[in-house]
Amino acid sequence: MAHARISANLPPDIDPTKAPIAFGKRALPKLNEGLQSPELLTQQQALMALCDLVHDPENVYQAIEIGVLHNLKTLLVHRDSTVRRKTTQILYIMAMHNVGRQGLIQNGVISALTELLDDPVDICRKNMHQIFDMMAKLPEVWYDHSTMNTRGEGGIPSNGPFIGKRKS
Repeated sequence: MAHARISANLPPDIDPTKAPIAFGKRALPKLNEGLQSPELLTQQQALMALCDLVHDPENVYQAIEIGVLHNLKTLLVHRDSTVRRKTTQILYIMAMHNVGRQGLIQNGVISALTELLDDPVDICRKNMHQIFDMMAKLPEVWYDHSTMNTRGEGGIPSNGPFIGKRKS
């Protein structure tokens, strides 16, 4: 008769640094709760999992809608360097998407990022500068192309450049 042995080690295909992710629309709210957790390991796991999810613009939109940016903004000044590093990495990935750039501007994350100018961790400063670089290269300014002539002149709306939804 065989005896069952239970190992204390995790199976090799399970990564302890990532939080278990719920399915569908519940995934991001659950990770948002993890970001608010007082436990450091839970916060780190939520950040690792969130970093994988924000590559999809739909997830970026949902994250902004449920208030993830507010929690990420508070984690920018966290005492743990891993939390700050993953937070800035997530914000950089979000800044690659149009909806993410709009969210960063509308939620005041840009001014919160300036707190990291003197961060002792190089990768935090690098991620912060990449976010600023992305925001500078891809401005959220829409022009009214209906007023542009054949030489490419004009096109700026009468009320000046604006951030927001295009008027129909």
